Amino acid sequence: MRVYLDYNATTPVDRSVLAAMMPYFAEKFGNASSIHSSGQGARDAVDAARESVAALVGAKPSEIVFTSGGTEADNLAIFGTAAASRKSRKHVLTTSIEHHAVLHACQELERQGVEVTYVPVNGQGIVDPDEIRRALRPETILITVMHTNNELGTIQPIAEIGRIAAEADVLFHSDAVQSAGKLPLDVTRLGVDLLSLSAHKIYGPKGVGVLYVRSDTPLEPQFRGGHHERDRRPGTENVPGIVGLGKAAELARTQLTEDAHTIGALRDHLEDALLEQLPAIRVNGNRGGRVPNTTNLLFSCTGGEALVIALDLHGIACSTGAACSSGAVEPSHVLTAIGLSPDEARSSLRFSLGRPTTGKEIDRALGIIPAVVERLRALSPRSLSVETVQ
Repeated sequence: MRVYLDYNATTPVDRSVLAAMMPYFAEKFGNASSIHSSGQGARDAVDAARESVAALVGAKPSEIVFTSGGTEADNLAIFGTAAASRKSRKHVLTTSIEHHAVLHACQELERQGVEVTYVPVNGQGIVDPDEIRRALRPETILITVMHTNNELGTIQPIAEIGRIAAEADVLFHSDAVQSAGKLPLDVTRLGVDLLSLSAHKIYGPKGVGVLYVRSDTPLEPQFRGGHHERDRRPGTENVPGIVGLGKAAELARTQLTEDAHTIGALRDHLEDALLEQLPAIRVNGNRGGRVPNTTNLLFSCTGGEALVIALDLHGIACSTGAACSSGAVEPSHVLTAIGLSPDEARSSLRFSLGRPTTGKEIDRALGIIPAVVERLRALSPRSLSVETVQ
């Protein structure tokens, strides 16, 4: 039995999602922009999916823009608002623990002459809204802060930051890729102008995502072409993918409470048992304010990459951090931002559970992980210091 514990990286396509998508690969293949009946059938399917996604986040269907995924949604939000701003000097606020889709976009803005402030977080991985307030400037055009961190699972005080942004008349974007299906989402309550989602994190297909854009929010499209998505994102719609995203959004909304309860109990069992069975490990981040499926653990005196490989050989799939950073030599920027040393960051693993995870799988993982950790520690030149690590 293989045990998959890397659902923050990606999820399997739900069978009902796949069933909803299948007709649009073959017999219902029309272009949603065509005016004949085949095209209009595809348009109806896209519109129905738009309504399902809007319902998931408490938005109007007209405020939903389909993209190729979370990265494009983040980029469209950041570059699109910067390009639409009429200010001669421009300043963007973000945090030090954002996903690279946001961080690298902000770094590109800096190369274009936009000033960017990277607000630090505390040792729990949470940004202080007052730090956001203090960093605001007259030339600030955008605040972009993720809702849930992909490595730690920590939840940011988005609603409070949203109020700060509204008071300052500054646009506010949040990457909620890791929140959908795990937390209730309401764009009005959160106070966001833009919100990013990705289908493959909620049991939908890869290659499709969403940017919520509040009505009247200025946004310059980043592609040139047709008038798709109300002139905000040109290109022929990925009808099968959008249909799949719509069905996945429907399931995420209706199953959220049940999923959170079941998955949270399994995550807590895994985490508590490992903390009890192994010395010199601790939870990174905030144990209280997290999404229910994620734990990030520091296994002192081990190497994270070696541990991931060793566990994989025993049938356990987990991660050292963001999937987009797999193979990176540098330690996680998220873990160093919360105060871990480079060695500690490299000795940490993320376990993320999902809807298919079972108690039997967690028990199997618990039968394997401690022995693998102890074996690697015995081979480590740092093994003698295990007892001294708090």
